[in-house]
Formats: sequence, structure tokens, C-alpha cells
Amino acid sequence: MNTTTATDVFNDEKVVTLICPGAATAANCIPCFEHLYEKALQAGLSQKEIRGAAELASVVKKGAHLALKSTIDELLGTDFEARREMPPQPCGCNPADTTQSCAS
Repeated sequence: MNTTTATDVFNDEKVVTLICPGAATAANCIPCFEHLYEKALQAGLSQKEIRGAAELASVVKKGAHLALKSTIDELLGTDFEARREMPPQPCGCNPADTTQSCAS
């Protein structure tokens, strides 16, 4: 069985190592990102490069989320972002006053 790895495809260990923190960002996996961040630093990547990969992944993920919201709106005939006006909820700062929130 012939198995192709990412390193075989990209032929650049730095690129492969840089993709990983971006993928962890897109997956919202904090433990993955922390682990891959350390590996990226050990591989000689700069914090600026790692941040760039994470920011790019966030932009791509945001675009995908916007497309998903649009599809939800289309299928359900709703505005996914619309929120009902909710009355302020007690915040717990003053247990004697259950009518006020900190935002009031």
C-alpha cells in the first residue's frame, strides 16, 4: 500500500507544520492548538507565522459560518441572527435586588 503524507505533497516541513495550528484553529480545538503551537515553535516557526496561520483559518471558518447561517435562513425562512429583545436578567451582584442587572 502506497501512503502519501502531507510532507510528500508539500515537500516542505515548514508548510506542513504551519498548516496544523491553522487546522486546530478552524476545529476550535484548544488542546490541539496548544500542542501544535509548541511543535511549530520547536520546528523554528515564528509566533508571527503561527498567528498568521491561525488568523487565516479564522477568516476561512467565519466565511463558512456565514454560508451556514445563510443556508439555515433559506431552509427555515428565518433570520438566524435575529434575537428577541430579552428583559435584563439579575446578575447576582446584589442578591437582595432581583430586578436589576449590571447592565441596567
